[in-house]
Amino acid sequence: MAHSTALPISASAPAQTSTASAPWPLFVGAAATTSIVFGLYWDISWHMTIGRDTFWTPAHLAIQFGALLAALSCGYLVLNTTFGSDASAREASVRVWGLRGPFGAFLAAWGGATMMISAPFDNWWHDSFGLDVQIVSPPHMVLATGIFFVGIGTLVLMAGPKNRAEGIAKVRLERLFLYIGSVLLTLYLILLIEFTGFGDMHSGEFYKVVGYGTPLLLAAIARGSGLRWAATKAAIFYFLFCAICVWFFPLFPAHAKLGPVYTNVSHMVPLQFPLLMFVPALAIDWLVQHMKDRNKLLVALAVGSAFLVVTIAVHWPYARFMISPLAQNWVFGTTYFPYMQAPSTYHYSYEFLTEPAKVVWEGLGIAWIAAVISAAIGLQCGDWLRKLKR
Repeated sequence: MAHSTALPISASAPAQTSTASAPWPLFVGAAATTSIVFGLYWDISWHMTIGRDTFWTPAHLAIQFGALLAALSCGYLVLNTTFGSDASAREASVRVWGLRGPFGAFLAAWGGATMMISAPFDNWWHDSFGLDVQIVSPPHMVLATGIFFVGIGTLVLMAGPKNRAEGIAKVRLERLFLYIGSVLLTLYLILLIEFTGFGDMHSGEFYKVVGYGTPLLLAAIARGSGLRWAATKAAIFYFLFCAICVWFFPLFPAHAKLGPVYTNVSHMVPLQFPLLMFVPALAIDWLVQHMKDRNKLLVALAVGSAFLVVTIAVHWPYARFMISPLAQNWVFGTTYFPYMQAPSTYHYSYEFLTEPAKVVWEGLGIAWIAAVISAAIGLQCGDWLRKLKR
């Protein structure tokens, strides 16, 4: 039993690793993050359509199921590595507070536990301060912190076996690593949705928000996965996931259960149509591939600058299209409004946030600095993930 739970992809056994499948904790981690990202999207849609009626909604349960999977599987992996008889598993582990296990398992287990702690905190918050539909609230930020530790921990958990594997096993683990990176990017961009509306895309604030962390994730995926065009594939996954949800969710009938109801909804309200992050991701992939032997600071400067320039070039005209009548259809989903939004405010969805030119340029300057720093951190993280062995 002890031998079955370790991550036994050893560099000393190339014949075995050329045909081995990925260890089961990695698939459990992939299932956990998948459940979380779908549950998170569903939960935000639930709040927009029905309201926060009870903790025991299917969306909440999907999120907490992912948390429970991560906490239990990684917790078991740590305990099994610590007290089991598999010497190879202990050699490929780190020690934390007297326990041994893969570094990523500690991160993911802590993240899952944090997510579960956020549930009673969220209930208390609503009981004390009333119901809300905001993503950015203290209990939601505790939940978001746990979510990212589950995602990052799962990514780190996969890095060690991936880097020790050879042959077919290495290819499989690289693809699984890319999948988790794609889910993590999707989670991050969903959490930014309150600040990345189409009407915000002609303001400096939008580019600051996307510049803080998006280049970090894209650069880390591009550098750390070992696959070509990895950041582009991750961004395409995000785009397809959110686009399919825009088309899929309105197929299901639903009605608001909380008042006041300003907009009468009859079906689930989806989130907005996704950003076109696969275009700047394409530029990042190209630069990472063609500048891999150049000075790291120069690469970070190029990646961060390219991210911002391409993001502006793509999203400035994209925003004009998305607030126009051409996008007011089921394909782009700009005609869906949450039940708590009054019809008298619908026009804001088709107008740009106005900022003085000076404020826009100042925002873009801050966004450029943030993108370069974010890219530098992402490249360092990607290099670390490619070297990680335990």
